[in-house]
Amino acid sequence: MTVTIALPGPQAKTEADIDPSLDLIAEIDRLRREKNAVILAHYYQDGEIQDLADFVGDSLDLSRKAAATDADVIVFCGVRFMGEVAKILSPGRTVLIPDADAGCSLEDSCQAADFRAFRDSHPDHLAVTYINCSAEVKALSDVIVTSSNAETIVNQLPAGRPILFAPDRHLGAFIAKKTGRDLTLWPGSCIIHEQFSEKELVKLKVRHPNAKVAAHPECPEAILAHADHVGSTRSLLDYVLASPDREFIIATEPHIIHQMQKAAPDKLFIPTPGADGSCSCSNCPFMAKNTLEKIYLALVNNGPRIEIDEELRVQALAPLEKMLSWSASVPMSNSPGR
Repeated sequence: MTVTIALPGPQAKTEADIDPSLDLIAEIDRLRREKNAVILAHYYQDGEIQDLADFVGDSLDLSRKAAATDADVIVFCGVRFMGEVAKILSPGRTVLIPDADAGCSLEDSCQAADFRAFRDSHPDHLAVTYINCSAEVKALSDVIVTSSNAETIVNQLPAGRPILFAPDRHLGAFIAKKTGRDLTLWPGSCIIHEQFSEKELVKLKVRHPNAKVAAHPECPEAILAHADHVGSTRSLLDYVLASPDREFIIATEPHIIHQMQKAAPDKLFIPTPGADGSCSCSNCPFMAKNTLEKIYLALVNNGPRIEIDEELRVQALAPLEKMLSWSASVPMSNSPGR
């Protein structure tokens, strides 16, 4: 049971074949119509990709929106596990990703064989797994969670059952604190949220004393301790737009600020820097692999394409469906995957 990334064949077009004078956005629009494709962009994509997408959001929300369309082709501008979720929920659609190497540090930290051994060493535990993982790991899990519904779902688990939480230890620790449950944590973390510096954050707060701090729960506890609001990517967006405050320090991948600035151009949004005081380290290198050129080529070449063995897809779908059932009370606008 495997996931396969079907790459374009040897006759496929490459970036070297693209005419420099080509209007890529116009060509992507033409191909989108021609192939009946829907383009999805995660909040962590470059602004130009967000602006051309049919839907912008978090991974699960995007996959569900795509499933509700009549599109024949889904182009997921994000990272590999997000494309897998889209394929799991829409098995009859062609799911393309612009770059086959756009992975995720959380997914990479939790390989299926290692996760199976982790489960086998805790046979009485329920496995609660963050959506930032491979289809193989999802298939080995009891229930999947997102950063917005994890607390709701953990609170519904039997009080007497011990719980494993993978792969993000910071999100797991945050949920353990919120629910009072004792979670055995997988030692994974997001390379982006790990980069944030508490020292530099405090300096920012001194320079901007009126700024509110909005942080994603994948951040280490030292960063979350300074936050005025902790929540999923969509929750951070909702918070800064609803708040009467005018200045915000944003502790997550900074491309979400593109949506914040578009919706509230009169407010100031400041990225949280890394240890060296710069902000470049907080750009996700995996998300950055996607470009307009690669979106165009994916549509032209019909690849890279996500293919999932049907037995694996069904096994991975079960804990996703359980999550959707258990989190029915969580509004769709707050159902992110990162």
